[in-house]
Amino acid sequence: MTKGPVQLDIAVGYAVPRKGVPAAASFRRWAGAALAGRILQADLAIRVVDTAEGQALNRHYRGKDYATNVLSFPADLPEGLPPGVRLPLLGDLVICAPVVEREAREQGKPLNAHYAHLTVHGVLHLLGWDHDNDVEADAMEQLEREILAGLGVDDPYRADS
Repeated sequence: MTKGPVQLDIAVGYAVPRKGVPAAASFRRWAGAALAGRILQADLAIRVVDTAEGQALNRHYRGKDYATNVLSFPADLPEGLPPGVRLPLLGDLVICAPVVEREAREQGKPLNAHYAHLTVHGVLHLLGWDHDNDVEADAMEQLEREILAGLGVDDPYRADS
């Protein structure tokens, strides 16, 4: 674990109407909670998109022809940097607002809580966490629960949450 405050530079872009979509300050808080103690400095971009853009990105980058709730694009450091030089570029998140809204409604979850969960989930992917098997999934979900609890958000994996 890394000690000290996170220096987070986050850009939030909205390709959808802002009604019902959290403010940049909320995304910044949620991402900061996921990064706290794990990284000292990070540049992160979040783009909130509609179904068409979400589907196009998911199809292009993952070969899946549907819009998904969150896509994570980790940044690769440029080649040839001098030894010891590190850039804080973490990557990009793409969050599909209509999918998030539909899922929150179907799962009976508060909309902001679902946005918080997916932001934390996406940031953890940028940090290298994954859920390709049961062991990885259990570890990642437990970390998400802990981060979200610190934000006052209920366990997103509880059947009645």
